[in-house]
Amino acid sequence: MDYKKFVYEQKKRDKALKAKSSQVVVKEIRFGPQTDEHDYEFKRKNAEKFLKEGAKLKAFVFFKGRSIIYKDQGQILLLRLATDLEEHGKVEAMPVLEGKRMIMFIAPKKKK
Repeated sequence: MDYKKFVYEQKKRDKALKAKSSQVVVKEIRFGPQTDEHDYEFKRKNAEKFLKEGAKLKAFVFFKGRSIIYKDQGQILLLRLATDLEEHGKVEAMPVLEGKRMIMFIAPKKKK
């Protein structure tokens, strides 16, 4: 009887811990190296919405074929996004080139 009570208490404790934990949601936004102004603004507004909802943001520039020569444009685009979203979130990882993608992570700011 003691062991069953112990198992019951353990399950109860685990359930309480699971209820208090929160799931981390990661939303992605994809750019091209030569994204136009309107497309950029549209994606920036979506990124703001995601950060306000409390989700992390994974912004990346995807280089197709020979567009890999525009690495600097991709980095400028991601840094511009970081400065535009400065009041809504903070940069977790600066832009890093991994294969054909340049990736940057932005986490939402804590609500006061």
